[in-house]
Order: sequence, then C-alpha cells, then structure tokens
Amino acid sequence: MTLKFLRSKAAVAALLAASVMFSSSAFAGTLNLNGSTTVLPIMQQVTEAFHKQHRDITVTISGTGSGNGIKALRDGTTDIAMSSRDMKEKEVADFGTHGIKPVKITIAHDAIIPVVNPKNKVAGLSKDQIRGIFAGNVKNWKEVGGSDAPIVVVGRDSSSGTFECWQELVMGKTRVSQRALLQSSNGGVVQAVAGNPNAIGYIGVGYLGKQVKGLSVNGVKPSAEAARKKTWPIARDLFLFTAKAPAGDAKKLIDYTLSRSGQQYVAKAGYVPLGK
Repeated sequence: MTLKFLRSKAAVAALLAASVMFSSSAFAGTLNLNGSTTVLPIMQQVTEAFHKQHRDITVTISGTGSGNGIKALRDGTTDIAMSSRDMKEKEVADFGTHGIKPVKITIAHDAIIPVVNPKNKVAGLSKDQIRGIFAGNVKNWKEVGGSDAPIVVVGRDSSSGTFECWQELVMGKTRVSQRALLQSSNGGVVQAVAGNPNAIGYIGVGYLGKQVKGLSVNGVKPSAEAARKKTWPIARDLFLFTAKAPAGDAKKLIDYTLSRSGQQYVAKAGYVPLGK
C-alpha cells in the first residue's frame, strides 16, 4: 500500500468527507492523522520511515490546524490528532460528553520564533516590543530601531495551536490586532513574510529557513538548541492525541515515534527530541 500525504485544502476537505463515510476502524491497516501544521513535518518523516517497516499499514496525514485535528478526533474522523498545544478544558469537557477520555502523548519540544523578512535590519526585540507590535500599538519599524516603514503583522487563525501558544506566552491578556493578516499554516506565514519586507510573523522552529530571518527575543538567539536548553522565552511541547489508550496500528506508530529511531526524525525536522 502507498503512503499518502495530503496538504491542500481540497485534499483535506475530501479526506474529512471520506472519513465520515469510511471510518478507519472499519479497515485494518489504515491510519488517519490530522491537525497541527507544526507537528506535520515531524510526522511526515516519521510515518515515511515507519511505512518502510510496516508496508501493510496505510497512513494519511492532513495539516488542518490543532483545533481542527482535535475536533476530528472527537468526531471519530481521525485516529490521531496532531497538536502544538494542550487541550483546552472545554475541549476535554466536550470529549467527556461524548464518552471519550483522550490520551495525550508528548513527542517533541519546540520554540516559537518571531520572523521578519531578511531585508529587515532589526535583529532582535524584547517580548514587550513584540507584544506592542502584535497588539497594533507599535506601528512603524523606526520605533524599534528599524527603517521608517509601516509594520505589517502576520498572524495565525484561531484554529492554530501556535496561535493559542503565542497568545498565552507572548500576548497574555492583550489581543492581537484585528488588522493582522491571518494565515492557516506555518508555511503560509513564511510565504507572507518572505514576500513583504515590512512584515513580521511567528513560526515553529522547524520552519525556520533562509526565506525568513528569526529574531532574537530578550537577547536570546532563536534555535532548536535554545529550546533544548530551555533558554528560549517562547517554548512549548508538541503532542499527539488519541481518543483512548493507543492500541493496534496507532500504538505501533506512536511507539515508533517515541523510539530512538523515531525521535531522530524530530531532530531532522528541526525540532527538539525528548530527553534532550
């Protein structure tokens, strides 16, 4: 059987529709993963290696956002939800009303990195400055040592676990400006910032590359190493969720993800393996 990676919105919609009609539990050897675009590159690499050892198991992955993955798990349209945040109390309660006790599995550590266009001369900001920018109170780059140019804020939509963590770890009780350009994925943020010299956004460390420039925060340079050492100011864990204790093919995949072999793909995806 073939390993499929579905990323487009059309493919995701088709997958979810198909999942309603054909529950994966009805077919032995089929697993669906849905959720966080931050966790997505990890699980793509993990499942590709896993499939080489378990060719009788077909794995389908969709990056639709943490909130959507958790909802799909509750609805029974995915076997494993990928999430870059913990479940909210109201989500746990919602699962409970459906007689479901979800199980959380931590698979990696991450750093959320504020990023700008490589042409931007600003190299670092404090958390207070970042909060001011994303709240819309700081509107020009010259206010934080940059050029005389308007700041374009690029954020994530509310279904994103990265959005939830950014709100908690950076914004606190302050809301992100309604003028922010919202993206549905880490990749979308990278493209938006790479295409606008005045833009600023935030991404998981695994998406940091040459297209954008990561900013230092409170004097700490962005890196997976900073996340590993717990010195990065905006750090979090990454999770998989199942609707009950993992069993069968789901347990095989999760066990592989947590194994020494599986964790090497966490590092290859640019994140921090467990135990590091």
